Amino acid sequence: MDRHTDVLRVPGPEGAGIDLLGAPPTTPEHRPVDHVTQLEVMNQGAPPPAVVRDVTREQIRGSSLLLAGRMLAITTNLVAQVLIVRYLSTADYGAWAYALSVVALLQGFAPFGLDRATSRFVPIYQERKEYDKALGTILLVVGTILAVSLVTIAAFFLIPDQLARLVKGENESLALLFIAIFLVPVEALDALLIDLFACFGHPRAIFFRRYVLAPGLKLAVVLLLILFQSGVRLLAYGYLVASALGVLVYGWVLLRAWRRQGLLEQWRQSGIRVPAREVFSFSIPLLTSDLVNVVMHSSAALLLGYFHGMTEVAFFRVVLPLAVHNRLVMNSFSTLYKPAAARLFARENQAELNRLYWQSAAWIAVLSFPIFAATFSLARPLTTSLYGARYESSSVILAVLALGYYFDAALGNNGLTLKVMGKVRYVLTINVLICLITVGIHLLLIPRFGALGAGVGTAAALVAYNVLKQAGLRLATGISLFERNYVSFYLTIAIGAGVLLIVSFFSPTSLLAIAVMVGLVSLLVAVLCRKNLRIQETFPEITRLPVMRLLFTGSPASERTSACST
Repeated sequence: MDRHTDVLRVPGPEGAGIDLLGAPPTTPEHRPVDHVTQLEVMNQGAPPPAVVRDVTREQIRGSSLLLAGRMLAITTNLVAQVLIVRYLSTADYGAWAYALSVVALLQGFAPFGLDRATSRFVPIYQERKEYDKALGTILLVVGTILAVSLVTIAAFFLIPDQLARLVKGENESLALLFIAIFLVPVEALDALLIDLFACFGHPRAIFFRRYVLAPGLKLAVVLLLILFQSGVRLLAYGYLVASALGVLVYGWVLLRAWRRQGLLEQWRQSGIRVPAREVFSFSIPLLTSDLVNVVMHSSAALLLGYFHGMTEVAFFRVVLPLAVHNRLVMNSFSTLYKPAAARLFARENQAELNRLYWQSAAWIAVLSFPIFAATFSLARPLTTSLYGARYESSSVILAVLALGYYFDAALGNNGLTLKVMGKVRYVLTINVLICLITVGIHLLLIPRFGALGAGVGTAAALVAYNVLKQAGLRLATGISLFERNYVSFYLTIAIGAGVLLIVSFFSPTSLLAIAVMVGLVSLLVAVLCRKNLRIQETFPEITRLPVMRLLFTGSPASERTSACST
């Protein structure tokens, strides 16, 4: 078993640490982090059967609640994006989208992978009362972000001629790049603040910062842009000021929280010890995961800007956020899925782990279906309703991207499961491989087909990546490659999407019509697949509502007609 496997810890009674993998408090306070293994957890004995049966149910219930905050932020961000797209010209929006792609590319590398170390090492050091190491870890991450960002910004200002060639000499694009580049350290520090709030138990602050304040400030910038009839440069300056303001406000809030908890005094007395070797040895190998994310989301826009210009960037980037929303449910489920899967892995309960994986995948597929139906089956009316007729050609790109992202999500958290089980080498290998595949496909398709080639290339890379992760589950973990009980389940989803696709050619194009059609078909899919979802077992409260009880528990007659019966 991998001796570097993560162990999540929360405060226990009398200052003890409780492993979320199921072990009792750890007594030696100064063991090296690398020696905390799941083997120790398994030696403590198995939990009662009732506890094991509840793992899947509690994971799904809790993950469903986390969707509320994300939906609030997504709605606000979508409103802001629609306003930006409709207000700016196609070329200006393309220049803005190109600048954001560059920021996303560089921001992914600014922490040098150390952002993952914060949420792992800081809680462990705090529980062991190694306060000097906890403070050293925080300062190491902050220092790395600032150092890498400083080098990046300096490089931008030292090579303006080379940057001008990348954007085909478009002055507006170049000006936006020199403004947006300062978002790299700001956004990286903002992500670090979120991790620190999570480490020290401030979920309310995380909710307000991530889902209310951040999207709210950006929406305010967009409204001011339109109110004063300003250009795209004001948008760039506004985003920079809004992000910096959020970091300053919540940095001050975090310092106050640390003062109330007595952490500042503890750190003052303990001094500083930077555990650079432990932190870097954990973080640097995981940089490939950041590389995959960056290549998937940024390389296409950068190559489009180089080969075709900002208009093609606009046609691609305008629909990319809608397609990425197909991962919304999967990302929400991953928060609670990881500790649940880790507990079952530590207990060597393979059957329950397999059940957790596939039932979670089923819930992800069904809860993501409304987004998939809107962005794939109804891509054309959705695109024209939101962004106008000038972006109608982007509807095909949206449909292709949505198919790739939904395929990646509908089979569940396969990549996260591989990491939980310590299959780091396999993950590293496929990460490097998929980066090469993605760049190769883009270089083959983008010069010839432009934005459509970028969409097809991104979707193909997503499908290939998911196939490799799914194969790894079977080869490395023993989780079934595909459960036969779910054949009718996924077939029902495919039929539902196909029906909507056919209807879209004859239906009205209003957003209301789209919402009604998606809602009805999504409800039908959920009803037909209720047995695979185990709705009555997972959400027993539903039986209190007569209509829901009729739909989701069903009479004997309705159960016989269920398309997803096991």
